Amino acid sequence: MKAGIHPDYFDVTATCACGASWQTKSTKQELHLEICSQCHPFFTGRQKLIDTEGRVERFTKKYGATTLEGQKAAQAEAKAKKAKAKPKPN
Repeated sequence: MKAGIHPDYFDVTATCACGASWQTKSTKQELHLEICSQCHPFFTGRQKLIDTEGRVERFTKKYGATTLEGQKAAQAEAKAKKAKAKPKPN
């Protein structure tokens, strides 16, 4: 390797906002994280939403808990109503 072109490499303690900390190596002298494997919903199975503006509630109110099957059934029902309402020309 060329000398003088690589950054310094430090032994650091990474600290998460949840309070977890562990030893690692980094080119930065301090690591402060917002989320880690001990508090991330994927790893914990718990969902933690920070919603200060009500975006989640607005989305749920507008779209509800719709599923793909429910959407397809609603479209088929609407199509059937539309076909029934229009008389076929002779």
